[in-house]
Amino acid sequence: MGRKLIKNATIITVDPDIGDVLGGDILIDGAKIAEIGKSISADDAEIIDASNCIAIPGFVDTHRHTWEALLRNAGPDWSLAQYLTAVRVIMGDIYTPHDMYMGNLLGALDSLDCGTTTLFDWSHNNNSPEHADSAIQALKDSGLRGIFGYGNSNPEWNVPNDIPSNFDDIRRVRRDILSSDDALVTMATAPRGPQFTTIENTVEDFRVARELGLRISIHVGDGLWGLTKPLIDMEKHGILGEDVTYVHCNTLADEEFKLIGDSGGHTSISPEIEMQMGHGMPPALRMLDAGIRPSISSDVVTTTPCDFFNAMRHLISGTRLMVYQDAIAANKLVDPLPLSSRDALEFATIRGAAACGLDHKIGTLTPGKHADIVLVSTDYMNMIPINNPVAAVVEFANVGNIDTILVDGEIKKRDGKLVDVDFPAFRKKVEDTRDGLFARAGVPTDGSWIVKPYTEGLSEF
Repeated sequence: MGRKLIKNATIITVDPDIGDVLGGDILIDGAKIAEIGKSISADDAEIIDASNCIAIPGFVDTHRHTWEALLRNAGPDWSLAQYLTAVRVIMGDIYTPHDMYMGNLLGALDSLDCGTTTLFDWSHNNNSPEHADSAIQALKDSGLRGIFGYGNSNPEWNVPNDIPSNFDDIRRVRRDILSSDDALVTMATAPRGPQFTTIENTVEDFRVARELGLRISIHVGDGLWGLTKPLIDMEKHGILGEDVTYVHCNTLADEEFKLIGDSGGHTSISPEIEMQMGHGMPPALRMLDAGIRPSISSDVVTTTPCDFFNAMRHLISGTRLMVYQDAIAANKLVDPLPLSSRDALEFATIRGAAACGLDHKIGTLTPGKHADIVLVSTDYMNMIPINNPVAAVVEFANVGNIDTILVDGEIKKRDGKLVDVDFPAFRKKVEDTRDGLFARAGVPTDGSWIVKPYTEGLSEF
């Protein structure tokens, strides 16, 4: 693998002990960062000139339904209830293992292209062992750092139901395919939780995950389905813990946030999706009040992009809007502002790493950690002049500004393009797969697909 030396970068380490290094170098030895400083010498290293670049840790997406990439931009005008009909009722059952592979490969490469070097693949359409195997293989073929979150089959997500999880297949994947926690692609679980199945099933899902040494990610507090106080029920059964990431959380009660904080749990916010689809108000400040530093996720590209620059901005804007509205109603000024650009970058990197149990490996640019690095070029009109490097990344950069990406010390994007990807050929495979899927579903691809809202499980509201 050799050594690489990133020269003359503006380095945003997100490591409070190192801070920002202006005009600094990063020495990479194999998969890891060996040194950060000024004027590092390494005669045997490949030089990467970053004179007009800002170096940041790779983004960590803690929750993406990657298999749905074939449905990109089909539903920007769907509510959460309409999305559930489209994905669960219409599409989920007709996905083939090949669809899973192409959807996951497209989604993973899309994430990587956008600067996401670590992706928690919230895979909740594993209708057969072949579906799961295909999804995992796609993550491996993409070259990013992936966590395969085994999340049940499509029928097990139809609400309400008491179908038990397929523990035989979860155990098979853990034993035969993803047994190592040190590989580039590792395993976690993504169970339904008490909003979508019984509390008894949830307790058993958590028990088996912990028996297999797997972290857990779970949807809670998303829209009307989250008004049942799921955390209260889970706490009564003693299953909360620091190995759990709670996704969305918009409609949780204040006491539920406290339960997450007290148990050491993690959270994942999908800012634009939650505002677009009606999950509820942005929950970041309620999390911070409970002592929780959240992570960020992209959720689904049926509706919004997986671009983390976009996600960070929506998180900041949505949170500040709530505070401004309260201040205007009270005839007060807001000072200081809630959430800074540096907060958002922290949520998108080290907090995501912590939620995935990987903060000892990634999430900051720190000697000894793995070299998952993004170089953001400032050689564009939207970036000059640089007066605040962190704000430039969070509030002004876009995917087009990404020049170079490294994962585990290997270059995955160079000069603004993914390496070893034949885009025209890959596009043809994606479009052929999409055409077959949509033809079997009997739905159009011209933007006229109308979906009725999913209402099951809402009678008690």
